[in-house]
Amino acid sequence: MNVVSQKKVILVTGASSGIGLDTAIRLLKKGCVVYGGARRTELLSKLKEFGGHALFLDLNDDASIENCVQSVIKNEGKIDILINNAGYGLGGAIETVSIKDAKEQFQVNVFGLARLCQLVIPYMREQHSGRIINISSIAGLFSSPYLGWYHASKYSVEALSDALRLEVAQFGIKVSIIEPGLTGTNWGVIAAKGIRKNSEKTFYELSGGKVAHFYEHFYENGNNITKASSISKKIEHACFASHPKLRYPVGKFSKMFVLFSRIFNDVTLDFFKRLIFRIR
Repeated sequence: MNVVSQKKVILVTGASSGIGLDTAIRLLKKGCVVYGGARRTELLSKLKEFGGHALFLDLNDDASIENCVQSVIKNEGKIDILINNAGYGLGGAIETVSIKDAKEQFQVNVFGLARLCQLVIPYMREQHSGRIINISSIAGLFSSPYLGWYHASKYSVEALSDALRLEVAQFGIKVSIIEPGLTGTNWGVIAAKGIRKNSEKTFYELSGGKVAHFYEHFYENGNNITKASSISKKIEHACFASHPKLRYPVGKFSKMFVLFSRIFNDVTLDFFKRLIFRIR
């Protein structure tokens, strides 16, 4: 093991693009030692250009997760901040999405995240400090049609983070949740493709197509989405604030959606959702 780094050592998952890459570069510019994990390490070239370290990380493979964490510990002697950003949105009706695909959604978005926490916490506990920042979504606060498995995974991230925060506070470890709204990444396009694929030639083809069109329209119209840089600013705050917030809803419409989910009953919310997506 090398001498323990005097700089903040940060591990960012899903660092090959979007929020993860923008966050990693922002933290590198701040003088931190940043390791970025991704399955496609060839996409981490931009991270390396800014002085970051690229690591192979497949959240479907427990050995890969362990190797990723141990690589950072071997090189730096510690991990000060874990940013669980990796994830994706699985589109399709609950009935038509295979359980195999649903399990993979949970493996990446929930179990992979949880396993990283399990592996990093012992080192944070030993130094009696550390921060875990889990990238959830406003999708973890309410549900919409044809993204049910994705919503379920983000609800789980919210619940796990709330429990974890209470458990590890005694060791000087802080846990924050970032809840982005519609963000300027390729998430919406990928989700829409999944909805269309899993709805094609089924009873859900018509309504699923309408929901897919909604996301395509929103993500094609740059005025409707929030830049990844806005999300990474909130992540930076959670990394270094003396008293970080427990939750950071961020992005266009995010606070509005959260407010609506709290003040309206389920029947009213369902009415508005059908109206927005133009489904029966």
